[in-house]
Amino acid sequence: MLFSSNRAKSVKPSATVSINGKATQLKAQGVDIINLSVGEPDFDTPDSIKKAAIRAIEAGKTKYTAVDGIPELKDAIIQKFKTENNLSYTRDQILVSCGAKQSIYNLAQAVLNEGDEVIIPAPYWVSYPAIAALAGAKPVFVSASIENRFIITAEQLEKAITPKTRLLILNSPSNPTGMAYRESDLKALSSVLLKHPNVLIITDDMYEHIVWGIDPYVNILNVCPELAERTIVCNGVSKAYAMTGWRIGYAAGPSDIIKAMTKIQSHSTSNPTSISQYAAVAALQGEKEFIANLKIVFKERHDFIQKKLSAIPGVVCPPADGAFYVFPNVEKAIARQGLKNDIALAELILEKAHVAVVPGT
Repeated sequence: MLFSSNRAKSVKPSATVSINGKATQLKAQGVDIINLSVGEPDFDTPDSIKKAAIRAIEAGKTKYTAVDGIPELKDAIIQKFKTENNLSYTRDQILVSCGAKQSIYNLAQAVLNEGDEVIIPAPYWVSYPAIAALAGAKPVFVSASIENRFIITAEQLEKAITPKTRLLILNSPSNPTGMAYRESDLKALSSVLLKHPNVLIITDDMYEHIVWGIDPYVNILNVCPELAERTIVCNGVSKAYAMTGWRIGYAAGPSDIIKAMTKIQSHSTSNPTSISQYAAVAALQGEKEFIANLKIVFKERHDFIQKKLSAIPGVVCPPADGAFYVFPNVEKAIARQGLKNDIALAELILEKAHVAVVPGT
């Protein structure tokens, strides 16, 4: 007999994982698949980072570390925030986790109670609502239109906030749209948030280095430092340094919230992998040229695919500001093919063209 908790039942299977699974199955059958279903750079981790990991192994850095991360990595993260984001933190305001996903999961478990509401701008990364639901909270979706660059407005945010609102999630540039919040957008949202002191904010900055549509990159704390006492910045090394499998993310924020998140992590994974932590130090301290080249390549790819998609009848594909995603509107293409929805279109593309894509719904 299969036993399943209400928490498990509250979470829907990921469409990304489903499509990727089908693509993997076809590959195993010998079919040549172009897999665009997983948000992962196809570059190898730079040699300097791999060598730092090897040195750590050879030096015996293979034991447990502090739950919240080694001091060297915390200091590298603090320096990164200072030089790249003009934000100041201390060690007790930093938590290193097994990827930024765990950072966000830790936060949800640390601050959300049953019945709390979490505002999630849509389109959104598939894990945000699941993380909220697993903490007993209710995801509240605010739909951003293609006409507004998939950016929610201050008016929409104000309307979505209720006495139960506990958390707002901002992701810029966004997975899956690639759109970024500009300074003016964030100032408008900040003016609303300042009126609601009980609302916490996550700014998920994972794609901050892969951006070309805005200059300079800013997050909500850059435009409104007054929100520092209730804002948690989440980031990691996965995307910018092609280290998805190394599983290192980090969060920065008020020390009392970070302490609560650390307590949660101490009873799940404990510390992130020691070897990966030393590799992340090398990444944050040395790989600026790699990031610059990465951005050039992703911009070239973006321009190519955005132009090609826009040329297809029935497809509207706005140019993105960054990351490595585009989010086309394919409603007319679905209708022209006589299909039920975007999932059916994704399956058709995989079957006929051997290209794996993710349904937008």
